[in-house]
Amino acid sequence: MVRDLGAINLGQGICDMPVPQEIKAAAKEAIDADRSIYTSYAGIRRLRSRIADKVRNYNHIDVPSEEEIVVSAGSTGAFATAIFAILDPGDEALLFEPFYGYHRNLIRLTGATPRSVPMHGRSWTVDFDEVEAAIGPRTKLIVVNTPGNPSGKVWSRGELARLLELAGRNDLFVITDEIYEYMVYDGREHVSLASLPGAYERVVTVSGFSKTFNMTGWRLGYAVAPAALAEKMGLLNDLFYICAPSPLQYALADAELPGDYFLDLRREYERKREMMMTALMAAGMEVLRPEGAYYVLADFRGLSSRVEGFSDDATACETLVREAGVASIPGSAFFDTPDAGKYLLRFCYAKKHAELEEACRRLIAFGNTIAAETAVGRG
Repeated sequence: MVRDLGAINLGQGICDMPVPQEIKAAAKEAIDADRSIYTSYAGIRRLRSRIADKVRNYNHIDVPSEEEIVVSAGSTGAFATAIFAILDPGDEALLFEPFYGYHRNLIRLTGATPRSVPMHGRSWTVDFDEVEAAIGPRTKLIVVNTPGNPSGKVWSRGELARLLELAGRNDLFVITDEIYEYMVYDGREHVSLASLPGAYERVVTVSGFSKTFNMTGWRLGYAVAPAALAEKMGLLNDLFYICAPSPLQYALADAELPGDYFLDLRREYERKREMMMTALMAAGMEVLRPEGAYYVLADFRGLSSRVEGFSDDATACETLVREAGVASIPGSAFFDTPDAGKYLLRFCYAKKHAELEEACRRLIAFGNTIAAETAVGRG
């Protein structure tokens, strides 16, 4: 329906801006050099060594060597190897709600049971008494996504320290999905849980290149884990995928980007965040200001009582496609209890500037139409 109606897709995190020229050139060189055969199941050593340097310098994780890094088929592939290495059927894993659906669904594939702990308020506050109450005899893993999809929450150092204390006291593993690590706003700091004292031996850090370099279809991600767990994950990676795409691994290992790339990336997303929020508010919605990542959750509860087609998230999503020409994701996709997301929609602003500008124009026009019709009704 989205394509048929010519709607702009702000639902999926496709990230359709161009891949940096330096990486494309390095990929072409790797293809021309016939870097076409299987690599080590954990990834080529040169790329893992470069990741290790990045992890030490940016994430401040004291990884001993590249042997504790596994390159996989996207960060989702790395997450899959981690959960299959950690979880057994009958185990339980805690997620923070709203959560990324792939995390929940992949946990189910292991035979383990995902349990969700709700976050609260406009800043998605974590109640650690609720976290502790959710930990049971079968709990083995906690999953944290920071910056978060779809919430945009950036976990603070203090929050991560409290989570680590709980994990240590209950002998739990923690997986942190940090794929949006360079997209933090308003002067916030991205903190990796594995960088905290005493954390490394129980934490798997998952990240990748898809979002940072606009290459979601390249399927290149990685995980950092303590040696025994990394070895098991590497063997699972071999079973699941054999290896990540060979020439693309060489491209990421060899490409050199300008020193201001990451600063420019953040500034550009901050501008797009403001565009997106302004348009959604003009369309009559309340926005939950994201601290990181590149999504906005919009609350349309105010529209539900006065505009037809906004009775719930699925209906509202369809209404916006038909009436405004903009597609989103229904909020219930990110909650165990569908009613918790009944009045929420997720919008992605990782779009080319001209396309995002047009989507915002359409949302503003939709809001103006609603305002005009309301004024006529009152008259």
